[in-house]
Amino acid sequence: MWNQANKLTFIRILIIPVIILLLYFPSKLNCLVAMLIFIFAALTDMFDGMMARRQGVVTSMGKFLDPLADKLLINSILIMLVGLNWLPAWMVILIVAREILVTGIRAIAADQGVVVPADNFGKLKTVFQILAICPLLLHFPWWGIDPNSLGMLLIWIALLLTLFSGGNYVYRFSSVMHK
Repeated sequence: MWNQANKLTFIRILIIPVIILLLYFPSKLNCLVAMLIFIFAALTDMFDGMMARRQGVVTSMGKFLDPLADKLLINSILIMLVGLNWLPAWMVILIVAREILVTGIRAIAADQGVVVPADNFGKLKTVFQILAICPLLLHFPWWGIDPNSLGMLLIWIALLLTLFSGGNYVYRFSSVMHK
């Protein structure tokens, strides 16, 4: 149960309060440190799954914790960015609503013995959310460059992918359930 992959996932969950605490005291240094820790956490997401598959230690706990850790990490930071007035609330509401919807769909499907796996749009959505969060976390100008412009462009792309992939989950779910 507590293999290396699951430990990495658990570390990702434990990192969240550290990032949140840094954002409670936003300064140029704290934002840089928060972004670097976030990048580390995002990389653990990539490695824990690879590690589990390569070592043949995919567990039910890992299947549960990994997506939970991802949602907690990304949604917690997005909500903090709203609290700091660095991101519009309506955007984050749509992103979080999609996550709740997809989680609900997966739970209903699982109850019926059907697996609704992640699709490429959902994976691409996650990549763009991570890419957007990095400059949004930096927030303050660096060497005369405003990272918020890039962050906002990327979060718009992430939002469009979020809505599209959410719609795709609903479509795939309804197709599978009506068979």
